Amino acid sequence: MRETTKQKLFEATLRLSASRGLVGLTVDDIAAEAGVAKGTVYYNFGSKDGLVDALLRFGVDLLAGRLRAAGTGDDPLAVIERQVDTTLEFIAEYPGFSQIVVSELWHTPGRWHDTLALLREELITVVKAQLERLGAAGRLPEGLDIATAAAGLFGTMLVVALDWQVFQPGRSRGEVLASVMLLVNGVRRAA
Repeated sequence: MRETTKQKLFEATLRLSASRGLVGLTVDDIAAEAGVAKGTVYYNFGSKDGLVDALLRFGVDLLAGRLRAAGTGDDPLAVIERQVDTTLEFIAEYPGFSQIVVSELWHTPGRWHDTLALLREELITVVKAQLERLGAAGRLPEGLDIATAAAGLFGTMLVVALDWQVFQPGRSRGEVLASVMLLVNGVRRAA
């Protein structure tokens, strides 16, 4: 399938799910919103569940790619700040994505829970690498569990971005970034 078709389906699903949720969507709705034939969806994905599964993977791949691109540099704290900003930028671009991820990760057992658990791990691994660099440089508290800290930072990025979009849309991305970095720096200072 052409990447533009997948992008159209991804964006259409996110737009529709923001107001109706995933469960209430039909293949007809998604195809119409994306401007593609219903048969295109079935041909490429087999079902709505197959479409949503593939689109969750597509969205995580987009975000993970952006996080990896932001993940270069000598100072791991500066990299973490770029990754937080990248996440905020991504969620501002695709607000429905964070709504789906947050609701499905905690909806047990959600229809797409297994897929999201794997994808969550992929994103957390990207964040964890920078925290490991901070820890190796002695810039984190002794005994801090890096895996838990990475999950916490990723969860913070996701939930704060969603909160910003839904409840505080008047705040600038820079203000939200500064607030998250205050939390990160607070943990570092405990070292």
